[in-house]
Amino acid sequence: MCGRFGQAREPEEYWDYIGAEEIATEPLSPSWNVAPTDPVYAVRHRKGAIRLETMRWGMIPHWTPDLKTFHINARSETVAQNGLFRKSLANRRCLIPADGFYEWTARSEGHIPYWSYRSDRRPLAFAGLWSVRRHPATGEWLVSCAIITGESQGPISAVHHRMPIALMPQYWDPWLDPNLDDPLTAQTLLISPDTAGWAIHPVSRRVNKVANNDPSLIEPVTFPAAPTLLG
Repeated sequence: MCGRFGQAREPEEYWDYIGAEEIATEPLSPSWNVAPTDPVYAVRHRKGAIRLETMRWGMIPHWTPDLKTFHINARSETVAQNGLFRKSLANRRCLIPADGFYEWTARSEGHIPYWSYRSDRRPLAFAGLWSVRRHPATGEWLVSCAIITGESQGPISAVHHRMPIALMPQYWDPWLDPNLDDPLTAQTLLISPDTAGWAIHPVSRRVNKVANNDPSLIEPVTFPAAPTLLG
């Protein structure tokens, strides 16, 4: 799964990297510890353009009476068959830019967090789904999203068996294409990336606490019996 990630750049950097046509959001505070229910940048096709917008991380079913039920991840293997995600896979797809993500591995001394990222420090573009519903308290429209995950590849597989599907650039346009409305066809685009140019290293357990949010969270640390770099 993916339960934490980083999104600390200016919106213009994500907009330029993905090739969005509009920025339809105010800047968010940089975050090295994005957690469920946080606002995040996401790119979707809306109003005839590819737009960088803000969504709430944790997709909320339209039928739930409150905001307590949400889903931060969807499994790529079953997303087209899952009634919770099938409609969004057909016509509510998005890209969620990220600087990297955290995964935890269990060791004798406890769970150790790892930061995974591209070695060239360029962003990732997670495959995502979005949903919209009225806020039960304010009546305003609330757009929420989930990150699609798949089997871990490359160095990440030594840490955790799941990872976000970071779509390769050739799949961005088809993924965002509003004319693609068949969920099974959309599912075929969920191809795990080539992780040959990725890196991963252990980081401080300070990331476990969502209140901690600063650049030091992604700095490498050394744990007993833990490698400092995989791959």
